Parts: sequence; structure tokens; C-alpha cells
Amino acid sequence: MPIFTYTGKGSGGREVAGEIEAESIEQAQQLLRARKVGGLKVKKKPAELKLLGIGGAKKVSAGDVTQFSRQFATMIDAGLPLVQCLHILQNQAENPSMSTALKKITGDVEAGSTLSEAMAKHDNIFNSLFINMVAAGEVGGILDEVLLRVSTYMEKADALKRAVLLVVVVPTFVGMFAGSGVELPMPTKIVIAISNFLQTYIIHLIVGAIILFQLYKRYYATDKGEQVVDNLKMKLPILGDLTRKSAVARFCRTLSTLLSSGVSILEALDITARTAGNRIVEDALMEARSSIGGGETITAPLEASGVFPPMVMQMVNVGEQTGELDNMLGKIADYYDEEVDAAVDALTSIIEPIIIVYLGVVVGGMVMAMYLPMFDMMKVIN
Repeated sequence: MPIFTYTGKGSGGREVAGEIEAESIEQAQQLLRARKVGGLKVKKKPAELKLLGIGGAKKVSAGDVTQFSRQFATMIDAGLPLVQCLHILQNQAENPSMSTALKKITGDVEAGSTLSEAMAKHDNIFNSLFINMVAAGEVGGILDEVLLRVSTYMEKADALKRAVLLVVVVPTFVGMFAGSGVELPMPTKIVIAISNFLQTYIIHLIVGAIILFQLYKRYYATDKGEQVVDNLKMKLPILGDLTRKSAVARFCRTLSTLLSSGVSILEALDITARTAGNRIVEDALMEARSSIGGGETITAPLEASGVFPPMVMQMVNVGEQTGELDNMLGKIADYYDEEVDAAVDALTSIIEPIIIVYLGVVVGGMVMAMYLPMFDMMKVIN
């Protein structure tokens, strides 16, 4: 969608400026007038041309977003106004791309947009889960709590990173062995064969991985694909249980907080569904919303989804009957937050020995394979 720049006068006659997405100048003017912006001057923003890898903007990493989220939460909790927080964060952002995005977000908020609406224009930085969680925080008046929760979630999700050096390291040894005339041991031959394969087909492998990733993205963008993938996530060994517990904890915490803040059950379910992070949970919550709209209970559609454990359903049912649904959901969320932490610790305890074995067998084996011929070379020299 085209982007238009504008200047005008907001409430109180103060000068405002910023950018807005619209299909045409006329639509942009209508949207701005709806925000009570007058004296408008609107023009289309020229397209920006960037050369790949040359002078391009630095990518905003997950770490940048996590740091921003934590700092933002701290400032809001301290009582600073929203726009002032954004100005401060914009000025202290080390990543130029993040600073530029925050400048635009600040301008949109000053012009009358909600924070989530302004962030939604920068979906290359803030994903849909982040934006919907911010929207929930705005509605419930708990933006600082939501931002802290999102940053914690992102820190836990950013866990596993790996690196492979066969393409760079091994060829150095191969050149050393080439003119020695020494018969290479079998482990060395295997490592060199793997290295040669990677050097020959590394581009093909990268291109293949990119194609597979793009096909996955297209499939996941469809309704059927999203349902299949999100359902599969909850059925995976070990990780599936963690995904399910995390989804239950997020649902309970968000709905509990919104209800205790005075948000109606229908609106709270709608917001909670959008922040679920899993299509199966989202569909179950929307079914529950329809059920309540028809005068029925929330329990039946949630139970029919098969996502929520029997204990959760029993406690939700009790909460509905006693009128203490928000408190009951809070207790469930506390329990499942502890369950998620315990599951993460258990997963870490499993992964750590696997990594140690990997380093000992694979990396250590590769180093030994490359040094074995040197003993034979020393014998030849002697």
C-alpha cells in the first residue's frame, strides 16, 4: 500500500507531521480528518531504492526488540507519558533502523493512532503476536505488564544457535596433506569428503533451503496450512507439550488480566484469540466467543477443541459458576507458568548433554581426523 507524508494541525492547534498508509491521497486525507487533523498537506512518499548489502539499513534483531520492550515497560511503569517514552527510546536506540521506526511510530501516535496501530506499519520489526499483545495491553490498561511478558517470552524463545566450519577449516588441512604422499586414514577421508561436498553444493543447499522456507511460508499463510502446522506443533514429542502449556498459560493470563481490568468477556475473548499465537487455540477461543454470544457457557467449546487439559476445563467451569472466572484463570496461569519454566529447564537438561556429546564426538572427532595424518607425516620425515 502506498505511503503518504503529511503536515497539519492536531488538537489544540499544535503542528503535527508524519506518514500514513492509504490507497490514495483522498483516502489518506479522510483517515487524517477522522483523527481530527486539519490544515492538511498530503503528498505521496517517494519510493526508496536500496542496493542489496550496499548501504542498506541494518536489520533490527530480536535482541533489539527485546531490549526495547523491557526499557519501554520500565518507563511506563515509572509513570512516564507514552510519547515521552517513545522519544527517549528513539534517541537512545543504537540500531539506526530501530530509531527510524520509533520516530515514525511516535509521529503516528502524536497524530492520534494507537500504539498497536502505529507498530503494525512496521511488521518487519514487530510480529503479529507482539502487535496484538500491545493492543491487549492498551485495552486493559496493562501495557507495561504485557511488554515485560513479551520480552520474557522472546528471551526464552531465542535459545538454540549452531555453527558449522567444515567449508572454511578443512580445506586448509587438505592443502597441507596434498603433497605429503601419506595415505590418509579413513576418518580423515570421510571429513574431507564431507567438506568437498559442502564446497561443491553449498549454493545448491542454500537455494534449496530458501525455496523450502518460502514454500513453507506460503503454505502457512493459508487457513488450512496454519491449522495443520499449529496442530502439528502441539503433537511433537517434548516440544509439543511445551507449546501446549505455553499456549494455555498465555490464554489464561491474558484473559484473566483483561477481565479483571473491566473489559467485557466478548471483547476480552476477541483480543485473547488474536494474541494466542496458535491457530488451534485461536479457533477454540472464537468458538467460545460465539457460544457466549448465543447465551451459552465458555466451557463447552474450549473442551471440544481438545487443546485444554481437563483440569483447566474444570477450574474454568467452577470460575464461571461462581463468578470468579478472572481469579480462577489467574491461578491456572500461575500454575502453567511454573509448568512451562519446569519444562524449559527439563529440555535444557536434555539438550546440554547432547551438545557435550556433539562437541566431543563430532567436533573432537573432526579435529582428530585432521591431525591423524600428521603422525604419519612425522614418521616419513624421520
